[in-house]
Amino acid sequence: MPTRSPDRSRRVAFDALRLVTGADAYANLVLPGMLADRGITGRDAGFATELLNGTCRWLGTYDAILAAASGRALSTLQPAVVDLLRLGAHQVLGMRVGTHAAVSETVDLAAATVGRRVTGLVNAVLRKVAAHDRETWVERLGAELDAGDRLALEHAHPRWVVDAYADLLPADELVPALAADNVSPEVSLVVRPGLVEVAELAAEAGGAERARWSPYAVRGPGGNPADLPLVRTGRAGVQDEGSQLVAWGATRPPAAPGWWLDLSAGPGGKTALLTGLAVADGSRVLAGELAPHRAALVASAVRAYPLDERPVVVVTDATRPPWRPGVFTRVLADVPCTGLGALRRRPEARWRRQPADVEALHPLQLALLSSALDAAAPGGLVAYVTCSPHRRETADVVHETLAGRDDVDVVPFADVLPELAGDQVGAAASTDGDFLQLWPHRHGTDAMFAAYLRRR
Repeated sequence: MPTRSPDRSRRVAFDALRLVTGADAYANLVLPGMLADRGITGRDAGFATELLNGTCRWLGTYDAILAAASGRALSTLQPAVVDLLRLGAHQVLGMRVGTHAAVSETVDLAAATVGRRVTGLVNAVLRKVAAHDRETWVERLGAELDAGDRLALEHAHPRWVVDAYADLLPADELVPALAADNVSPEVSLVVRPGLVEVAELAAEAGGAERARWSPYAVRGPGGNPADLPLVRTGRAGVQDEGSQLVAWGATRPPAAPGWWLDLSAGPGGKTALLTGLAVADGSRVLAGELAPHRAALVASAVRAYPLDERPVVVVTDATRPPWRPGVFTRVLADVPCTGLGALRRRPEARWRRQPADVEALHPLQLALLSSALDAAAPGGLVAYVTCSPHRRETADVVHETLAGRDDVDVVPFADVLPELAGDQVGAAASTDGDFLQLWPHRHGTDAMFAAYLRRR
């Protein structure tokens, strides 16, 4: 019997998922190019995107359900078959796809990609999966679990991430925080200050609205933002509002005009925002970046500014910097981190990170903050920023660093971003409420952290 050709949107989602699970690719990076190469647009592209992202987001929960439905450890199955079952499970449990269509289309996809020998298995397992909805599966599988493991299963987070959030948040906010990580964020756009006004960007991105917090942002535009002329020409960009806020905060406390430093600048979104604000201040930006390809992204992000206003981009290790100490009036240390603050944006990331990653990054984060403080001039401001709420990457780094210095004062975030002070943002994130911690469920942003420090 000839094999039916699988649906194109499901096939591209499968091919992308194989790269995500087998080659550590990122869904948001690989899928757009694959859709373009195959001419998949409109509703089909939207279906493929939701199928891939939803499968990646709920992967741990689906794996538990599939293991129960199949009666075997998934490690005993061919990896491609496991990915087929994951895609089928998301259609059955997480999308408005009828059981018959979800199962039959996944069986056709299995036949075309792995072979007819696995179609019986795929059919049988998915029909068992379809016997219950996701909530019932979670109830059945979670009956013997403790509260933390049940939350991990119900909200598709590794247990260690659940525990990290529980350490930071009031008890009544834990579930909303986990749930917010499973909601795809609106697109946020940012103007390059001095090159375009927010109203012009909002008008070009039809249907976009001014953002809640950042004065440089619009949110919720329809379509592909890369198609907007302002984005194509570099006068605007795509950037989460939380990233805008922490960078903007670095420019708000008083400081003398002079050189500003972005010491870990790639891929350049914050650098571009700082550039426009530095020009208005009569200042200039030096952008350091260790990886040459990320330094090239920084240069691209600021390409719309005149040459004499663009940052000086230097490929360098900021822990052993070439610049003289004590000369920068403002320093942004947006350090490498686990990225736990952007789980809603990078659906596969939660399953890749391990607790050991937090400890592995800690010495680098300490070194970069120390380097940033050394680079600041007397009276200069330093912003220590992470895209992670994990205490070990945030408050612990700041407290450990300050314990060894007597030349730094903390600037309370309420003095830097008073617009946020009424939300008591810092109180649940740190024993020191002077630090800023954003959350998706509170602010609609990524979970960015910032500590603002002033060199004496």
